[in-house]
Amino acid sequence: MKAKPQAHGRDPKSTRPVIKPATHHPGEVRLIGGLWKRSKLTVPDRPGLRPTPDRVRETLFNWLGQDLTGWRVLDAFAGTGALGFEAASRGAAEVLLIEQDPVLVSGLLAVKQRLDATAVTPLRADAMSWISRAQADRFELVLLDPPFDSGKAPAAAAAAARLVVPGGFLYVESGQPLVEAPAGCTLHRSLKAGAVHAQLWLRAA
Repeated sequence: MKAKPQAHGRDPKSTRPVIKPATHHPGEVRLIGGLWKRSKLTVPDRPGLRPTPDRVRETLFNWLGQDLTGWRVLDAFAGTGALGFEAASRGAAEVLLIEQDPVLVSGLLAVKQRLDATAVTPLRADAMSWISRAQADRFELVLLDPPFDSGKAPAAAAAAARLVVPGGFLYVESGQPLVEAPAGCTLHRSLKAGAVHAQLWLRAA
């Protein structure tokens, strides 16, 4: 049995940072921690693709405690794979990247090969359909970053909450914060960075 991840940090009501997004070359992002720190990921010009800003990713993994050794992670709507590869870089044992766009899937496969990221599995599929069929209580961390302003975040979070193990985390990034908590989850951390709203939900143990 895998160890359950533990919540880190202070009460979420005690702080709600507002972070200015980092500037970077529009055609690339860099991994910011772990084994592949500073490795570059290409950002193709694709509809709705808006990678998580560097400082938001840094804050997210600070919230999670940096070391994800042994965790199973789902990165739905993977895009460039920045969130999923960041998790693998920090020790995750299994990272599943779900992406529908064939161009982006090819990019994910290329990065996996270049980094020799054996724990990472890119899969071409519709994220919402895959989530609806997936086994419950499977992941310590589920990452949801749908195409920006697509309006899919609330439905995706509602469907994905059951995939998270008790004591695990559900991360949601979108243009608007979730108004209703996903079933069985409480808000652990949140921030706003420019137009990006990021929320980390903790599933009840």
